[in-house]
Amino acid sequence: MSKPTAEDVRWLTEAIELSRKCPPAEGAFSVGAIIVAADGTEIARGYSRETDLHVHAEESALAKVAPDDPRLDGATIYSTLEPCTERRSRPRTCTQLILASPIRRVVIAWTEPSLFVADCRGVELLTDDGREVVEVPELAAQAAAVNGHLPGIG
Repeated sequence: MSKPTAEDVRWLTEAIELSRKCPPAEGAFSVGAIIVAADGTEIARGYSRETDLHVHAEESALAKVAPDDPRLDGATIYSTLEPCTERRSRPRTCTQLILASPIRRVVIAWTEPSLFVADCRGVELLTDDGREVVEVPELAAQAAAVNGHLPGIG
């Protein structure tokens, strides 16, 4: 994995603040996601349960951008949690949604703990496809703290 830049830390910190808008849910993480173009401008943002009880942060942010938007080529998606690889509420996971996009870079604060999914493989599937994944472990505790409503988290 690559080392995070100062811009990565700044955008991921903003995504953590965004995750605080999530209505807490017993069976779901509170996550924030921001898509940033290669030139450093924000394209879209989203958070868990923003539009309905089942929407995930990455899904919400990606839904606000046309799939063929040229700004997505070379963009980075910042997510406070590793993109999901299993879900019951939708046909496509957040990892699949990212893989279907031209986004080549994913920056996360922490990998998904095994609270709901025994073995989330988002980082593995993204890197296997040639996407760059950057983890910012110094922000993991802040991202986890937003999820203090869940047992054993925060």
